[in-house]
Amino acid sequence: MSEPSRTALVTGGAGGIGSAMAEALIDDGLAVAILDIDEQAAAGVAAQINARCGAERVIAIAGDVADEGCCNDAVAACVDRFGSVDVLVNNAGIGVSSIRPDAERNHPSIEEIDRALWDRFFAVNVTGPLLMVRAALAPMRARGWGRIVNNTTSFFTMLRVLPYGASKSALESMSAIWAKELEGTGISVNVLVPGGPTDTPFVGDDSGIPRDKMLRPAIMGPPMRWLASTASDGVTGQRFVAALWDAGLDDARAAKAAGAPIGWPDLAKTVVWPD
Repeated sequence: MSEPSRTALVTGGAGGIGSAMAEALIDDGLAVAILDIDEQAAAGVAAQINARCGAERVIAIAGDVADEGCCNDAVAACVDRFGSVDVLVNNAGIGVSSIRPDAERNHPSIEEIDRALWDRFFAVNVTGPLLMVRAALAPMRARGWGRIVNNTTSFFTMLRVLPYGASKSALESMSAIWAKELEGTGISVNVLVPGGPTDTPFVGDDSGIPRDKMLRPAIMGPPMRWLASTASDGVTGQRFVAALWDAGLDDARAAKAAGAPIGWPDLAKTVVWPD
């Protein structure tokens, strides 16, 4: 399933789920640009992968996805270095553990969420992916092929955790809209989520969830590799739960078992719309 001529740009790729997906794409033959707000961590991951691969297959780009200039510059740097951006993985995000250590267990209240906090969550989790997609579409359209993979969250979290769940609900909706808009262009839009709490710094140590009970970031690798390949041509508007991906099956069967339409399409049938 190797794609040696293709390039992926992974936001939030300096650790956790992001670096796990970057590693998987590298192992499948892609070149990878890692965009992360933590410049030192991004450079460290890139150096580690390049040392293992024996070639300059990864570049690190420092930047905040909430900044439009950073998004444009990241895509330009990726194209300048590798010639294209074929796969965009919108993984960068901010979670409730950044509010306080136990927020995964004791969810932030309405009174606790001030305007600045709300704006920051939506800037990173919603506006960031929008800006990245806008920047990456031109090189994808030029090649007539592209992959946009968005990391949202479980529906359970969307319905229970502010402001994180609300921001990820917005990205889920945007993903469905983009998939429809880009239908027939050769550019697919899909969602890939772990399926539950994952053992990364994104979930604080005081979350109340034992680390040994959490999912491992590496589970994102197999579905990410398939989504980034030509084997998934024609697959768009779907959400895949990595925890349900059975690596013992062939990719097509694993995708069928782990996939479903993005968002809440059944609810759209209940609308009363004028003829």
